[in-house]
Amino acid sequence: MPASLRLIAKIGTSSITTSDGRVDLDAVAKLASDVAVVRAAGHEVIVVTSGAITAGVQRLEVERPTEPERLQALSAVGQIDLMASYRELFAAEGMVVGQVLIAPHDFRDRDQYLHARATFHHLLDLGVVPVVNENDAIADDAIRYGDNDRIAALVANLVRADVLILLTDMPGVLTADPNIDPEASLISEILEVSPSLQAAAGSANAVGSGGMASKLAAARMASWSGVRTVIASARRPDVVADAAAARPGVGTTVPARDARVSARKLWIGFAVAARGSVTVDNGARRAVSAGGKSLLAAGVVGHEGSFAAGEAVDIIDPQGETFAKGLAAIDAEGLRATAGLRSDQLPEGLHPLVVHRDDLVVLG
Repeated sequence: MPASLRLIAKIGTSSITTSDGRVDLDAVAKLASDVAVVRAAGHEVIVVTSGAITAGVQRLEVERPTEPERLQALSAVGQIDLMASYRELFAAEGMVVGQVLIAPHDFRDRDQYLHARATFHHLLDLGVVPVVNENDAIADDAIRYGDNDRIAALVANLVRADVLILLTDMPGVLTADPNIDPEASLISEILEVSPSLQAAAGSANAVGSGGMASKLAAARMASWSGVRTVIASARRPDVVADAAAARPGVGTTVPARDARVSARKLWIGFAVAARGSVTVDNGARRAVSAGGKSLLAAGVVGHEGSFAAGEAVDIIDPQGETFAKGLAAIDAEGLRATAGLRSDQLPEGLHPLVVHRDDLVVLG
């Protein structure tokens, strides 16, 4: 293992929740012990945790609701109990924790991005273990699918981590659902996480807001950030140390890509939902993919959705493949009037720009 690594360890709700829906203090204590081992070896660790809503349900002794607003209210209550557990159990291992509440849109604004990065650096310099959770209580788009998995990948990009460790209740990514196929085996490495693989991994589980599909989505994000990802069982002994050291058999590894994308482009490409799509011709695809150009109206052959300027859109080639994503510089109504037209053909007052290259990320 290198002399010093910066690690992100994310643990999901299903891994810190008992069968009767309570926060599993033994699981949090094990995580604290695992983190203490790698910190003693000279590595830095940031923890991303789920479980605030579960803790809120436990504290108020209510049934878990489905309404987003009530889930947010429960998270506000549960966050206090969850962090109290982290404080006590990490202190037993000689560590001090600091709470950081964050949401994906915090990465869109450059000033917020720089402030968040400085906060993490100061906490690490002080020897504190940052414990990150989504700011569920005031998130304007409610409790989103795979939130903390995506946040863990965004934080990995933000702090230029070396390894992202996604701790779950499974040993890693399996060849099939073990509940259906008892012969399902562990996939030790996935060189490239494709959208089809994410879809095959299934949807959210019954307890948390994530699932294996969201783990793979986060691994893809981290890979694009130059960060190696390991998806492994939270119950495995010494899982954090073994994942950091890249020991064989520790879950599923997704290697880092050679090239990094910026945090803002990572946010555009993976963390914000597309509000529509724009289909382009082959010439526009080449200009965007190979030439690094902005998308102009002349290359647009169609679009779907009722998106506004500044909202994200998928960019699709004539074969139906989504190869890029970006923030629209024009709304759907304006694009309807300009699609397919060269600059000299546009009505007066209309601009040819559809997506600026600074607001666009090529995905394939």
